[in-house]
Formats: sequence, structure tokens, C-alpha cells
Amino acid sequence: MPTLQKKRFYPMWFAALLMLLGSSLSLAEGFKITDTDGKAHSLAGYKGKWVLVNYWATWCPPCLEEIPDLIALHENKKNNLAVIGVAIDYRSQKQVTDFADSLLVNYPIVLGTPKVVNQIGPVQGLPTTYLFNPEGKMVAQQVGPITRGAVQKYIASQPSRQKK
Repeated sequence: MPTLQKKRFYPMWFAALLMLLGSSLSLAEGFKITDTDGKAHSLAGYKGKWVLVNYWATWCPPCLEEIPDLIALHENKKNNLAVIGVAIDYRSQKQVTDFADSLLVNYPIVLGTPKVVNQIGPVQGLPTTYLFNPEGKMVAQQVGPITRGAVQKYIASQPSRQKK
């Protein structure tokens, strides 16, 4: 009798795990967030582009080191890539926007809230970066600083789809 219970429980547990994994992926695939300028951003709105979402904080040295590379990635139209910065652990919107302005950040900045984080993915340390492919699927993540070269190399290594 105990054997039957274990066999019956396992498929239910496995199905629950798959549902959890599926729901967390669909949340990331459908994020809808608003930046500090009041502009809405959704992953669906960037269909056909790579989207890099970067969690950062004003007090985080590795975060600050990667900002020039993120600016360059966002500016380079050849990359077909959009960068979105998500500020974590801040005192006020003004603190974040003044800081971003002082660094000449040219990509959208979103104030990180639990709702925003739940839509994109967990903050596992700072910086944490998620990369979504042009089809809207999360294909890479990194905890720790990234470089422009590493992102460009990763994108170049992916098979390109034929344009219709």
C-alpha cells in the first residue's frame, strides 16, 4: 500500500513542479513595466529585438562599472538590442533619476518593486542580468557584472532566424 501512495504522489508532485516552472516562464515572457519617465515597456513590445534587463543599485560598484557598456549596447543599433535598467534598493525616484542622469544613462530606468521583480526574475545578487531573445524567450542570465563584448559575443553565437 505505501508503494502505491508514492507512485501516485510522484506524478502529482512532478506535474505541480512543471506548472510552477511554466508559470514563472510565462511571467517573464509577459512583463509589463513602467519607467521613471512614465513610459510603459513590455516584452511583447520589443518582439524582434534582444532585450537585456539589468538589476542594479546606486551603491553597487560592479553595477556602476558595467553602466558604460550597457549605454554602448543600447546605443549601437546594429545589436538590435534594448537595455532596461531596474534600480533596486533606492531611497527615492529622484535619487535614482539624478544618479542615472549624472552617468548619462540613455536607456529606460525602472524602479524595482516586488511586482516588477516577480515579472522579470529574481535578484540573485547585484548586478543580475537577464537576456531575452527576439522571440521573447529568456535565454541567458548572469549574476555579477557583464561586458559589452560578452553580450555581443553571446548574441553573435546564436543562430539567426530568416527574416520573413
